[in-house]
Amino acid sequence: MVTPPVSQPVRFDVFEVDLRAGELRKHGIKIRLQEQPFLILQTLLETPGQIVTREELQKKIWPGDTFVDFDHGLHAAVNRLRLALGDAADSPRFVETVARRGYRFIGQIQVPAAETPFGIRVAPQAANLPRKRVAGKWWAGPPIGFSLAILVAAVLVFFNVWGLRNWLFGSTNHRAFRSLAVLPLEDLTPDPSKDYIPEGMTEDLTTQLSKLENLKVISHTSVMQYKQTHKPLPQIARELNVDAVVEGAVQLAGNRVRITVQLVDAATDQHLWAQTYDRELKDVLILQSEVTQDVAKQIALELTPQQQRRLANDVHQVNPEAYQDYWIGRYYWNQRPNGLAKAGQYFQQATQKDRNYALAYSGLSDYFAFLTLIGGPEILPPSQAMARAKEAAAKAVQLDDSSAEAHASNGHVLHNYDWDWNGAERELKRAIELNPNYAPAHHWYAHLLMQEGRTQEAIDEAQRALQLDPMSPFINGGMARQYYLARQYDKSIAQCRVALEKDASYPPARIQLALNYEQKGMLAEAVSELEKARTLTANYAAGANNGASQGTAKTDLPIIHGMLGYAYARAGRTADAQSEFGLLKTIGQHRYVPPSYFAIISLALGKNDDAFLWLNRAYQDHSEQMLYMGVEPIVDPLRGDPRFDVLLHKVGLKH
Repeated sequence: MVTPPVSQPVRFDVFEVDLRAGELRKHGIKIRLQEQPFLILQTLLETPGQIVTREELQKKIWPGDTFVDFDHGLHAAVNRLRLALGDAADSPRFVETVARRGYRFIGQIQVPAAETPFGIRVAPQAANLPRKRVAGKWWAGPPIGFSLAILVAAVLVFFNVWGLRNWLFGSTNHRAFRSLAVLPLEDLTPDPSKDYIPEGMTEDLTTQLSKLENLKVISHTSVMQYKQTHKPLPQIARELNVDAVVEGAVQLAGNRVRITVQLVDAATDQHLWAQTYDRELKDVLILQSEVTQDVAKQIALELTPQQQRRLANDVHQVNPEAYQDYWIGRYYWNQRPNGLAKAGQYFQQATQKDRNYALAYSGLSDYFAFLTLIGGPEILPPSQAMARAKEAAAKAVQLDDSSAEAHASNGHVLHNYDWDWNGAERELKRAIELNPNYAPAHHWYAHLLMQEGRTQEAIDEAQRALQLDPMSPFINGGMARQYYLARQYDKSIAQCRVALEKDASYPPARIQLALNYEQKGMLAEAVSELEKARTLTANYAAGANNGASQGTAKTDLPIIHGMLGYAYARAGRTADAQSEFGLLKTIGQHRYVPPSYFAIISLALGKNDDAFLWLNRAYQDHSEQMLYMGVEPIVDPLRGDPRFDVLLHKVGLKH
């Protein structure tokens, strides 16, 4: 048998060995294989069909000065190789043990053939292994040919080639899993400008799997840190606390997309199942639904009729350009606050290209709702931003009543602008019912519960969000916020530090850390953290304005001036506090500044009457900050004043 040159991949069955890159792939997906098992495979492939002795393997792979127990090491490495190949020692398809001598490769190596549009070789001609000579002809007419065909069929079924055994008898190797993560799908498309597509499809598949009840699915934002990682799979599983992972690859060719996915037992690193799906890009939601149902079967998860109907609702076409715009939008949304402006731009484009795309309207609603807090190049008053958010959320629910994202967006608006507490809770609970793994719904619901004084429920809900998205600075910051509002300052400080470990440039975590320090009387530390946050937000604002029209760029973010002014006043630096107050007024001449920032500086300066004037303006604006007055430690000096009780009653926080 002739071995292909090292510059070309070696192909056999559904596997491909790239000797130059040192990679083993199955159905085009890289399989994790340690160095020694790979070197054994490489050595066997150099002389297929011939025995490679144990001594040869020891000399090539285990130099005498680096390995003591050779027999144990060789046996373990061959077992790992067989595990990766789905092979067995008692009935080998690829690696045969030759007793007391060594091993040999007995699979059929494929020679190059024509390529598909995806660049994957098909219909290869097998290079047969040398056969033992037998007396007479191997073909002796139809009866023997029929018997041989039966034998071949039996072998194909026995080895489950092309999934025949599963198709005929059903798979019996399913193992029940109760938690999994979808690792970032590998991008096999040569165009680097489209790298957002695999990321978007990873999140889409995560969303689909998240709809399955009794299955914890880790949020997309937490798995993105493992993009192009070289960590062992069991280590990733331990860090994410999951039983299994789904990994795979995406390749685009014109208007078609190919997804190859495989299911891996996280504890053993054993590949349990793999499948390849080809569709037109407009049918990508149908594709994702099929993958979800197949994975559910493989993990022995029975789909209820309700779950089947929910998945069936996703079986529709979507405008390919709108689909791509939406996932570019989510790509930037996951980088908020820095990517907020671009996220809004792409969500808007997606709704224009496909007027029936519910997820795009949900994304647009989330974008507008966020503008009232941190914003991008602009911060809109709630009367403008939240009105647009409400319209987009209502449209999303109208288009797809089974969308958890749509109901969560709607609940967020009902809560933060309409102050419809019952309606908001109903919508957020509906979102969680539709997708128990949707971390933002748990995050927003936790805030509502805390504002209503349901402290332990709020903390429990925030912890659920954190379990689903443990690597997200945003969710970690939300957990820190709940501890702060519950006046558990040490726990909040610890959680802030966790968030900053995830992203040291995340300004909200710095701000929250400073608020904890201020409440503990650590005023110098509070000022220091806020001054660091000022530098970070200045960098963010400058980046957010890249590409802005000349004369429109605004680099000051009101939140940092409000918090710094408050901290300066609490630390006795009155002149600095008044300076920040003046800066806020200057900023207010060209953009919206939430009145609550003026209120807290006035409060810290001892000007309670002025603070109430600004809080009443915030009430008139329906500013989101008003919702925290019942539990916010900053406003404690105002409690007991009848004017404060009146405000609480107006907002709906006191009955």
